Amino acid sequence: MKFTDGIWLVKEGYTIHTPKEIFDYKMKADSMEVFAPFKKIVTRGDTLNLGMMTTSIEAPQKDILKVTLTHHDGEEKKGPEFPVTKNKMALETTDEEEKIIIQSGHLKAELHKTDYKISFFGEDTLLTSSDVGGEGYIESAEGAFMRERLNLSVGENIYGLGERFTNFVKNGQTVDIWNKDGGTSSDQSYKNVPFFISNKGYGVFVNHPEHVSFEIGTEHVSKNQFSVAGETLEYYIIYGPTMASIIQKYTDIMGKPALPPAWSFGLWLSTSFCTDYDEKTVNRFIDGMAERDIPLEVFHFDCFWMKDFEWCNFEWDKRVFPNPEAMLKRLKEKGLKICVWINPYIAQKSPLFLEGKENGYFIKRQDGSVWQWDLWQGGQAIVDFTNPDAKAWYLSKLEALMDMGVDAFKTDFGERIPTDVTYFDGSDPEKMHNYYAYQYNEAVYELLERKKPGEAVVFARSATAGSQKFPVHWGGDCLSTYESMAESLRGGLSFMLSGFSFWSHDIGGFEEGATPDIYKRWTVWAFILP
Repeated sequence: MKFTDGIWLVKEGYTIHTPKEIFDYKMKADSMEVFAPFKKIVTRGDTLNLGMMTTSIEAPQKDILKVTLTHHDGEEKKGPEFPVTKNKMALETTDEEEKIIIQSGHLKAELHKTDYKISFFGEDTLLTSSDVGGEGYIESAEGAFMRERLNLSVGENIYGLGERFTNFVKNGQTVDIWNKDGGTSSDQSYKNVPFFISNKGYGVFVNHPEHVSFEIGTEHVSKNQFSVAGETLEYYIIYGPTMASIIQKYTDIMGKPALPPAWSFGLWLSTSFCTDYDEKTVNRFIDGMAERDIPLEVFHFDCFWMKDFEWCNFEWDKRVFPNPEAMLKRLKEKGLKICVWINPYIAQKSPLFLEGKENGYFIKRQDGSVWQWDLWQGGQAIVDFTNPDAKAWYLSKLEALMDMGVDAFKTDFGERIPTDVTYFDGSDPEKMHNYYAYQYNEAVYELLERKKPGEAVVFARSATAGSQKFPVHWGGDCLSTYESMAESLRGGLSFMLSGFSFWSHDIGGFEEGATPDIYKRWTVWAFILP
């Protein structure tokens, strides 16, 4: 989000307050708290009618510093929150005449007293800094915002921020951390992660599940700015020095990717909208692979295993699969694992809609009615995973499918989550928009792990920070073109640099049907992926 008009002027409607000097500070064994007013204090009168920034610094582990910027601290704290490790380590602090030095392992922060700024060093090499005027509290008619501006040095490149299909180097891009179902051909993303890596040897994680806006060399070409609505901004700066070590340390505090079962690394075969869908068609595909000596590990039943207009009802469409138990048994006798498509939506025509409505299992409008719309399925509602009973109800439907022989679930969707709603546990709907993907996939993954320990694997489209714990993810709806293959490649590379280890894509694309040359080329690329 941009707040300035060029480098000289502030945009109309915004007032920016920046800390000018360190007026006071508190040093503790495991934290530092700095008080920096929005003007320099010359006389006693200057202390009146004046706001200030409070900057707190802690260390969750070596080589990581957590920085919290606060204007007013009276806001009601509503969840959800990312599952960040809450350790607090002892800090090495030094109080010098012109600056305060705080160190965690090889990472050091220097806070300058007279002209307030923060500089970050890795083993005495300058990584980046928030210069004078970098931290900011912004007032506007839209509400309050907090921002941080870190320097971009010559030759510095920024990577990551989730699965992004735009240029691999993020310099020159405005990136909004806000999950959307937008395909692979725009700046929208199914998997937004407020974490980036710099080739200068550091990474930054902005610890906010809600909308985070990044201006990466855009509002100011030599600054990497990030901002959030509200009165507080929290971020972690992580020293590598290598990219691999940055990701390792980031996942130390955010969770490691689980190891999927060995069979999931093989080839998965599916069909969706492009063919008739019945057991005869399924077997023709599977047998055709065997006839061509192409090894196959998983057959995935996409959308139309359920009756149209009733997604999700979690019942096999008996018009085309009259005896699903027997069919699954026959397929498993061929040595295959079985995956079925699901999503967290319940169409109004589904027999489950009334049950969910009467029991309060859906996200609600602010007037208490069920939130519904027609985009994707007519009158669809959305399961509220903050309600333990709703979560148990939803998982009971999946457990019945597992008892029938299903081994994995394609946890599709989870991005179009409204904000004009209320949740069972009172969660902040702005934070829940991105975080919904985490709760949805966590619930399904935990069921799979409970039912089949060591065998759990989902096939997820949506994600946010921490979702790497619930593999695997695929790249969404791409076109069957070379350009779209390149988009997917950029998306996967960015995703891998955001703390994830297991990602793939539709071989040949999803839309329009691939020509043989595209299919062959895409297959070669797919086979080098995990």
